[in-house]
Amino acid sequence: MTVPALPYRIVATDLDGTLLRGDGSVSERTRDALAAATAAGAAHIVVTGRAVPWTRHILDDLGYRGLAVCAQGAQLYHAGEHRLLTSVTLDRQLAALALAKIEAEVGPLALAASRDGLEGEVLVGAGYVQEGPLPVLPFDDRAELWSSPLNKVYIQHPEMSDDALAQVARQAVGNLVDVVMAGAGVVEILPLGLSKATGLSLAARRLKLRAADTIAFGDMPNDIPMFGWAAHGVAMANAHDELKAVADEVTRSNENDGIAVVLERLLRG
Repeated sequence: MTVPALPYRIVATDLDGTLLRGDGSVSERTRDALAAATAAGAAHIVVTGRAVPWTRHILDDLGYRGLAVCAQGAQLYHAGEHRLLTSVTLDRQLAALALAKIEAEVGPLALAASRDGLEGEVLVGAGYVQEGPLPVLPFDDRAELWSSPLNKVYIQHPEMSDDALAQVARQAVGNLVDVVMAGAGVVEILPLGLSKATGLSLAARRLKLRAADTIAFGDMPNDIPMFGWAAHGVAMANAHDELKAVADEVTRSNENDGIAVVLERLLRG
């Protein structure tokens, strides 16, 4: 194998707010920098909160054929083979109990949920605000949420901020499940112990690589475990303050080629 010019063998990138610009595109400069990194021997691994059905089209557009960590670490996907390698599902009884505990504290929530599998639908209930053109399946009866295996449940409150909702939810659920804030309007209930770090570590083991080989880029609190695992964590200029606080460095925003700036510097040695 070619010895990489980079000091890292894995380049792990979040998608929304990190690799993707606001219009969902990836700049030519960033594409070129990632291509140069992979040509130098590094593996680019996408690590996203999106489940596979909401990620696959982006990877195909990038010509990406490697491993991708999806659904906050729940799914390991082989993009070149269009194959789901591993998948962790949410215990639905625990999730329902956790949801009841949260609503006992904050009142009724608007809900959505991501079903497991390569073709898993995202169910969206009344009042839940889903941004962007991604496909969803509306539901009226909450019982529909629990009818099939899930990766995660999304929660929204009509008045509380995302940070406040996530904080109260974490206190309410205790050790039943995990709660993360993954973006604007995106607070998620996940299996306990699941994170981008667990998914990325699994991908790295398949490549016979380690945390010490990894540089990671992100923008939201759900990237904190990944930064804790990787040797070097880079927050975007547009990142949440909680992530910037634990980052090893802060680069330019996702709109201004922040990933490319760092990779170009590293490739220059």
